[in-house]
Amino acid sequence: MFDLFPSVDIQLGLVPLRVLLGIIMMDSGIGKWRRGINGTGDWFESLGFPFPQNLARFVATLETICGLMLVIGLLTPVAGLLIAINMTVATFVQKFKLGAPFQGGDVQGYELDIILAVSALTIAFTGPGALSVDSLIFGN
Repeated sequence: MFDLFPSVDIQLGLVPLRVLLGIIMMDSGIGKWRRGINGTGDWFESLGFPFPQNLARFVATLETICGLMLVIGLLTPVAGLLIAINMTVATFVQKFKLGAPFQGGDVQGYELDIILAVSALTIAFTGPGALSVDSLIFGN
C-alpha cells in the first residue's frame, strides 16, 4: 500500500475530523437558537414531528453540546453516536419528507447530511484520537 504520510499516526489524523465535525455541529445548534428556536419548531411541525417545539430545543441543544464535546474530545463515542443518529434522521427528512436530491442543485441535497453522519459514526467507532480530554482521562 502506498503511504503518503508514513509517520502520521491514525490517532493524530482523527483530530481534524473530530474538531471540524464538532465545530460544524456546534454552529448548527447555536444557529437554531440564534435564528429563533420557535421557527425551527414550526419547521419540525410542518414535517409532522411530534412535540415539535420541544424537539427543536432538544436537537439544538444536542448539536451544541455534542459538538463542543467533539471539539474537546470528551466522551467522544457517546457524542459521535448521538450526532450520527441526529444526522441520520436529518438525511431521512431530506430524502423522504422533503424529496431533496442526493446532490443539491436548486434545493439543498442530502449529501452533506450523509457525510456528517458517517464522520460522526467514524469518530464514535475509533475514538477521539490524540489531543483530547478522553485521552487525558482514559489514556489511549
